[in-house]
Amino acid sequence: MTVELGIDTFGDVTWDDDDRPVSHAQTVRDVVEQGVLADQVGLHSIGIGEHHRDDFAISAPDIVLAGIATRTQQLRLGTAVTVLSSDDPVRVYERFATLDALSHGRAEVVLGRGSFTESFPLFGYDLQDYEALFEEKLALFAALRTSQPVTWKGTLTQDLRDVTLYPPLENGPLPTWIAVGGSPQSVVRAAHYDIPLMLAIIGGPVERFAPFGDLYRRALAEFGHTPDNPVAYHSYGYVAETDEQAREEFFRPYVISTERIGAERGWPAPTKASFLEEVEHGSMAVGSPETVARKIAAGIRALGASRFDLKISTGPLSHGKLMRSIELYGTRVAPLVRDMLADRLED
Repeated sequence: MTVELGIDTFGDVTWDDDDRPVSHAQTVRDVVEQGVLADQVGLHSIGIGEHHRDDFAISAPDIVLAGIATRTQQLRLGTAVTVLSSDDPVRVYERFATLDALSHGRAEVVLGRGSFTESFPLFGYDLQDYEALFEEKLALFAALRTSQPVTWKGTLTQDLRDVTLYPPLENGPLPTWIAVGGSPQSVVRAAHYDIPLMLAIIGGPVERFAPFGDLYRRALAEFGHTPDNPVAYHSYGYVAETDEQAREEFFRPYVISTERIGAERGWPAPTKASFLEEVEHGSMAVGSPETVARKIAAGIRALGASRFDLKISTGPLSHGKLMRSIELYGTRVAPLVRDMLADRLED
């Protein structure tokens, strides 16, 4: 079994190295450079989140991924996540089929409901239909992904009659993941559609999500699917030369981002003590290459996962620091993780 290590980003609008804000447009260009570097240092993938608010620069991840595709060779190109509930499954499929063609088969899509709701009124959807929209659109997407032409009768979606979409995939079904936060029902839903599971872990020990991995594998078997679909997870992270440097550089941007989102959602403001608790005992992989590698390897073992994505962007953390973190992650963390998991990789 191989272990795949990637990055993802929400395209947080950043500061420059002198703590001056950069533009949304510059942030988009910087994300492309981050993807190029990830490819150069041998990382597996990049995922780009979709948001429609002023603290994040990227509302159309597939366009940014297309830009990265033209400058990379091996990097898999995906989302973190595509908010399927407020999108059209037909258009999502077409866009990623196009990205797959452009990148010679490197596209993937991570589908989710999203943790922000700005896209719903923006595209004319009622938040009262939040659950029903995702259920129906995921069912339609799964149908498009597994067999075409498709005939479909929609309630919250369109009707289709013997529809085939273009361009056709050159190398089998579009690689697809379902992102899950903390809901057992969402885990079972992913198993029902026989789609790999991506656990979005934003706080607390990774070990507490282990029952979700077990539930997913049991549900796959009960639905009659092969129970060896991959399980992946992502978490916040930042790599610097030493633990002290990483904590110092990451803390202020983390507080700025968490305070803003927390004020909207009723979370308490983070403190230095709560931050250190998360770094030392939670899922957050912040520290030297050795510290980050140990955290990732332990999480992969706990979940039985085969992939980890480091969420590199946090608040206004500068592009320069992000680039150094990616470099250390690819050149020093990744080899250490594989060494730590060597016994498992031989199975």
